[in-house]
Amino acid sequence: MPRLFFQRLALSAAVISSLCTGAAAAPCGSTSAGYDAWKQAFSREAAAAGVGQRGLSALSGARYASRTIAADRNQKSFKYSLQKFMQVRGANTIVAQGRKRKARDAGFYAALEKRYGVPAGVVIAIHGMETAFGHFMGDSNVVSAITTLAYDCRRSDFFTPHALAALQLVDRGVISSGSVGAKHGELGHTQFLPGNVLSYGVDGNGDGRLDLTNQADALTSTANFLASKGWKPGKGYQQGQPNFAVIKQWNAAGVYQKAIAIMAERIDR
Repeated sequence: MPRLFFQRLALSAAVISSLCTGAAAAPCGSTSAGYDAWKQAFSREAAAAGVGQRGLSALSGARYASRTIAADRNQKSFKYSLQKFMQVRGANTIVAQGRKRKARDAGFYAALEKRYGVPAGVVIAIHGMETAFGHFMGDSNVVSAITTLAYDCRRSDFFTPHALAALQLVDRGVISSGSVGAKHGELGHTQFLPGNVLSYGVDGNGDGRLDLTNQADALTSTANFLASKGWKPGKGYQQGQPNFAVIKQWNAAGVYQKAIAIMAERIDR
């Protein structure tokens, strides 16, 4: 039976977020020059929020992630037309491979849908889009990437709770100071941000631990995320249908949302 992890920690995320909006919050910056000073101030915030020694040590060892900043400033693909976006992201390949995966692991996906109400095509489309079905889950240090984004003024308010969540994950052994993920600190097969790991992470293979680089854990967590955001079992998920609003919770880019819905429908046929 899948186990939901960190339910009490999910509650602490709201507390963490409130701590980060106070007058004593570490000052953001737009270049690497202030990052080390920011880390010192952020370390005090993290300790006050309950982060332990392992998490604080990971923060101390973090480095300013220049590649993360470059990627954050240069997200051109989300400006493409839907047709161009799907071509660039390999939609036909994702659909073809997704159908094979659904047929091969029919029992697993049927169990997911029975438990969470989310059709196989949606979970599979997300898996294919995010990491090409686990073939590339990132090459950036998670703690460095997420703390760099928390420091950077562009979206500091959004990423600060995720940075604190990453340090909590280090504390609890879910990730380490050396764990790698995507350039924005996302983890595993479907690229969960650290705060979402705390809130929606599920031990999908029943081994007693949460590991988003394990496919069963990642896909079960993805279905749990969508269900928790209000997925309505049996209802449609294309534009204008009830569950499209839930797909929008997965990614803020309109072209990405539409692509997921279209590919999922093709996989589920």
